[in-house]
This record gives sequence, structure tokens and C-alpha cells, in this order.
Amino acid sequence: MSASASAANPESAKPEPAIPEPADSGPKGSRRIPKVPFWAQIVAGLVLGVVLGWITRSYDVRWLHTTLDQVGHIFVQLLKLAVAPLVFFAILVSITNLRKVNNAARLASRTLLWFMITSLVAVGIGLLIGLLTNPGAGTGLTPKDGKKPEHAGSWLDFLTGIVPTDVITPFTELNVLQIVFMAAVAGIAALKLGERAKPILTLSESVLELLQKALWWVIRLAPIGTVGLIGYAIADYGWDLIGKYATFTADIYIGCALVLFGVYPLVLALAAKVNPVQFFRGAWPAIQLAFVSRSSVGTMPVTQRVTERLGVPKEYASFAVPFGATTKMDGCAAIYPALAAIFIAQIFGVSLSIGDYLLIAFVSVVGSAATAGLTGATVMLTLTLSTLGLPLEGVGLLMAIDPILDMVRTATNVAGQALVPVVVAAREKILDHRAYDTATSSPVDAYEDQGEHGERGGHGGHGGHGTGGGRTADGPLPATA
Repeated sequence: MSASASAANPESAKPEPAIPEPADSGPKGSRRIPKVPFWAQIVAGLVLGVVLGWITRSYDVRWLHTTLDQVGHIFVQLLKLAVAPLVFFAILVSITNLRKVNNAARLASRTLLWFMITSLVAVGIGLLIGLLTNPGAGTGLTPKDGKKPEHAGSWLDFLTGIVPTDVITPFTELNVLQIVFMAAVAGIAALKLGERAKPILTLSESVLELLQKALWWVIRLAPIGTVGLIGYAIADYGWDLIGKYATFTADIYIGCALVLFGVYPLVLALAAKVNPVQFFRGAWPAIQLAFVSRSSVGTMPVTQRVTERLGVPKEYASFAVPFGATTKMDGCAAIYPALAAIFIAQIFGVSLSIGDYLLIAFVSVVGSAATAGLTGATVMLTLTLSTLGLPLEGVGLLMAIDPILDMVRTATNVAGQALVPVVVAAREKILDHRAYDTATSSPVDAYEDQGEHGERGGHGGHGGHGTGGGRTADGPLPATA
């Protein structure tokens, strides 16, 4: 058509209206199913586990009982599979990372000091609650109901058990304390070798990243594992058994809640001078995962991520968090043994003196390293009982209820493991306050997604916002998500 014809018919010059494409015709227009937040998945797993456990026990559904047992068992085994190498390489790398931090010795000593201070306060709360409530009274339990544990702990075992007899057995028997010892020796030796140890350190860092990536996949299975663990606990033990331990169970949960939401906020506000609510907003993904997994070591990658996210420099966090995951146990090593010792003493008719209570506090603060691993609370309790001269058969009284108690104990442990690095970093003026103030409670799977983006050269971290904006093991960790 000529130009004049076009001018004479202006309608023909107008472009035809675009026909909208169907919503599902391409990637841009496709509708994505919204992701369910991880916390919601956990809550759903808890509720479903309780329902299935009740059905199993009420109607004696044997196949469902077996299925719940296997699902929970497989989830725990997957966590255990990564524990030994994860602890070894995390401790080794964390010690060598201290060479990148100014005043490394001062940071390490301050970290240990705050571990001990918060543990002492926690055991004090446990003793006070036990003295006020008398958890062993009116339970109907007798010494005949107890039995000796398979693995007991004593000070001699603790001291002599630090050094392994060979380098293989600690990994096959999952002796975390000996693994920590070997990793510490290897890390210090690497620091002494300097540049000659660089190939080993590079390999160790790569292996650690590989282990953390594999553990992320296990962590994503936590909601399914929750169904199995909670369902089996309800199906196997039932509400009647929980009723016998009602006071003791309530004491553990109240004690942990007081430490979590009373002591820790005070420490953050007074010692670190930061907003306590913001700490829980940033650390919540690690706390909720710990509640479900019941493993401080299994939660360690998430704990380290949230700690860095709260503005703690990566070089320091990579030391403090693994160190805390194997030694900082306010739930398992402070509140629990204090209350359990009072409970067992009342069942066996043994009167405890002021000296005994002081011994409980001493054991809780000094012997907390004995809690390292996935069954540390039991070892810590036997260590406490043997120190006080109480019958070890008392441990058997608490084994049935232990899974219910272990959830809140581990959540308290992990919260403390994230708290202390924040407090020390704030007091030493290396905390990135802008990162801390803007940290949010991202879903757990977002942490892995951020790591994958970082590996592909994605968005940056806190760059330009002060200290603590380093890269995580899998990539940069933004202040918000």
C-alpha cells in the first residue's frame, strides 16, 4: 500500500491489538505453585505425627507403627552419617580460619568464657526449678523401674577417653569428643606448617562444603522425619507414660523457655547491647530445625549460616559455631542434668546437700564437652550421677521420655551456640550491626538457594556494610531474603 493510501485510511495504519498469551504458554506466564514455608512444613509434620501416632496406638496398627519407626530411624541415621566427617573438617577448618582474625586468642578465650557463664546461669535455673517443684514426688515410680544405661560416663572415662587409640575407631563408633581432639591437633599442626599445609587446607574446605551440601538435602527431609519421630514416640510410649513424668517434663520445658526467652534476651540487651527480638528473628530457622532433628551437630550448617547472617564475621563464626556445637549445651548439659539429678535422688530417697548442688553446677560447666554427639545428654547425666554417687539405674527411668525432652533441649543448645558468637562479636566491635538489624527469618531452603546462587556468581552479600559480610561456605549470604 502507498503512503497516500495509508494517509487516506488512518484505520489501516493502526497496529492490530496484541492477543494476550495464555497464562501457561511460556515460562514467564506460567503459574508457580507457592512454596510452603519450612516452619509450616515442620508444624504440619508435628501435627501429622501426633495424629498417626494416636491412630497407631489406639487401633494397634502394626504396619503403621513399623513405618513410623523406620521413617524416623532413617532420618536420624542420615544425620549420623554426616556427623563424624562434618565435625572433623569443621573443627579443622575453623581453627585454621582463626589465622585470618585479629586477636584470635582473645576471641577464643572470650567465647569459652561466655559459654561457661551462660551454662552456669542455666544450671542455676534448673536447680531452682527442681527445688521448687519436686519433680520426683507423686510419680508412682520406684527404683525397680530403673536400669543401668549401656554407656555410662565418669571423670576417668572422660579424661582418658579424649585421646583415641587409633584414627579409625572414633569415626566408626561416632566418638565425637575424640574426633574433636584429632581435628584440633590437625588444625594446630596446619597452622604451624603455614604455607606448606595450604593444599591440605584447600582440600579440607572443599570436603566441608561437599558435606554441608549433602547435609542440606537431609535437612530438607526434616518434616518427613518429624512425622516418623513424633508418631513413633506417641505410638510407642503413649500419653499414660508422659503423664507419669508430667512435672519433670514441664520443668524441662519451663527451664529451657526461661533460658531461651529470659536469660538470652537479657544477655543480648545488657552485654551485647543489641535487639533480642532481632536475634530470634534471624536465628529461628536453626532453632526450629534443632527442635525437630534433636542434633546440634546436624543443625550446625544452618546455625553457622544464621550466625553469619546476624553480622558475625565468617572467619570467627566458622570457629565459634563448630566449637559450640560440640561443647555448648545449655539444654543437655545444664538444665537437664540438674533437674534429672534431683528427680532421681527423690525416686531413690537420697537427700542432696548444698555441696551436691555445687557439684552439679561444676560438672555442668566443666564437663559439658562430654555431651558431644547425638546421645550426649545421657552421657552427661551418667557423669553427673557418678560424681554425686547416685545410682546409675536412675538413667533408665528417663530413657522412655527422652525423645520428648530432647527436642526442647537441643533447641536451647543451638540458640546458645548462635548467641555467644553474637555477644562476643558485639563486645569486640566486629559485629556488622546493619546485617544484624536487617536479618530476617528466611525459610531453611532459602539458605541452600542462596549458596547455589553464590556459586554461580549471583548477588552479593553485605558488602560495604561493615564487618561480617563475607561469603558463606556455599556463597554469599545476603542480609535479607
